[in-house]
Amino acid sequence: MSNYVNRLDSKGRVSIPAPYRLILAREGHESLFCSPSMDRAAVDAGGQGLRKAIDEYLEPFEVFTEEREILATALLGESENLKIDKDGRVVLSEKIKAHTGITDSVVFVGHGYKFQIWQPEKYEIFKAEAAKEALALRKSLSARRQALRQAGEGSVR
Repeated sequence: MSNYVNRLDSKGRVSIPAPYRLILAREGHESLFCSPSMDRAAVDAGGQGLRKAIDEYLEPFEVFTEEREILATALLGESENLKIDKDGRVVLSEKIKAHTGITDSVVFVGHGYKFQIWQPEKYEIFKAEAAKEALALRKSLSARRQALRQAGEGSVR
């Protein structure tokens, strides 16, 4: 949950927020699994929860099919494990920095089973767009629920 902004130090290291480190430690992870987001300038990051979600997502696809190969390449083939030092810091790779546009500061954004790593200004733009879309989704869902309730009331009579 939540989001945190941290700066990269002079050696290019950034501290993973303590709540996120606690979850990684509970999962027994000594590194940070990172996979570039397929549709955003962000990186999906986490431990066993994220790896499990990716494995479950790939499971319905037959082994060696084109669909599975494409998704596995995007989700696993471009991923990396970053070593977490004793102070809870990681060095972001050049590949991650290029994908996200990160230069001197980072936003960590909680998503439950994972968190995302963003360049702060890009995250602010995404957050504003997401707020508008979330409102539209909420209105749409409310309308669907209302229609289902009315349909259910009509079938009782």
